Amino acid sequence: MPQGVPTTVPDDGLTTRQRRNRALVVVHTGEMKGKSTAAFGMALRAWNQGWPIGVFQFVKSAKWKVGEEEALKALGETGKGGTVVWNKMGEGWSWTRKHGDDEDHAANAREGWEQIKRDLAAETYKFLVLDEFTYPMKWGWIDPHEVAQVLRDRPGSQHVVITGRDAHPALLEVADLVMETTKVKHPMDAGQKGQRGIEW
Repeated sequence: MPQGVPTTVPDDGLTTRQRRNRALVVVHTGEMKGKSTAAFGMALRAWNQGWPIGVFQFVKSAKWKVGEEEALKALGETGKGGTVVWNKMGEGWSWTRKHGDDEDHAANAREGWEQIKRDLAAETYKFLVLDEFTYPMKWGWIDPHEVAQVLRDRPGSQHVVITGRDAHPALLEVADLVMETTKVKHPMDAGQKGQRGIEW
């Protein structure tokens, strides 16, 4: 797509403007780092447009401090761009205040998915990041075919970005944009651990 020019124009009855503003499902998958980073970069653009943003962070521990979380939450409080609501499964989700452990992670993941379905139906957000959401599907906690159907049938103009390795084929099929990160070289190959400002 040189300079943003589509390679084909489908005969779908939509105007150029309608097609351009169609809500997207985006999947960032692959073995390499940068999937969540790219999603949160998109969230910054959504914030700048004044869109309400909902982040649902699966898998990561509540103790894990994510730099993008602090930055986006601070931006959401400025009153200049969109609002930002951030939820972590590791905290037992903000709306229940339950603390999760290894035994109830599956239940917590399903609870998070149920809330996402409610938010999609209510059009609570214009932009959603479902971070590390491929893993609950991979582990059998959430049905990927149900996820694909809900995303396909969501109302309004809600953009949804999903991150994580090993994205299920049903998710890839419903997605409008799929990015796969691959490793060419990594500092860990030379024994270097993650560092502040780079990994978090």
